[in-house]
Amino acid sequence: MPYKVFLVEDEIVTRQGIRDHVDWPGAGFEFCGDAPDGELALPAIQATAPDVIITDIKMPFMDGLELCAIARERWPWIKTIILSGHDEFEYAQQAIKLGVTEYLLKPVSREDLKAALVRIAAGLDAERREQERLRRLAWQVEQHRELLRQRLLLRLALGVVAPADAMREALELGVDLAARCYLVSV
Repeated sequence: MPYKVFLVEDEIVTRQGIRDHVDWPGAGFEFCGDAPDGELALPAIQATAPDVIITDIKMPFMDGLELCAIARERWPWIKTIILSGHDEFEYAQQAIKLGVTEYLLKPVSREDLKAALVRIAAGLDAERREQERLRRLAWQVEQHRELLRQRLLLRLALGVVAPADAMREALELGVDLAARCYLVSV
């Protein structure tokens, strides 16, 4: 499944050029929308739920750094690429503080942008694999916990576990043994 990318660029020629001339599928992406500034981009980003935002740094109303800060707060999983016509250390420094994934200087070539997108897609793939691995591990842990609960209750029923040990194990397994009386059925 391709990742989604959203473009925020105030220069219409640049925005159209990027939108129409980048090989999105070749980089593993689907182009899901664009906006001329950060203020108009926010509701569109909310609606389209992109994985990556490509944004110019200098725009009217809301610049790229403000957009990145808001996006980072609202959607911390979204990766960002900043396009800047300014080779100023201060901008790059602010972008790093905001967790920007890539910082590209204008004029950016299709190849450079595609290379950045490919790197981001590889990182997103790795994150997805890690999340899936963690989900599987969590499921296995829960299955194991259920077996340990059953084993503890069996040992309690057989009388082969000391009360102090049973209370400690039960606490670790989330089983409440602190009751006045019990009813056991087989």
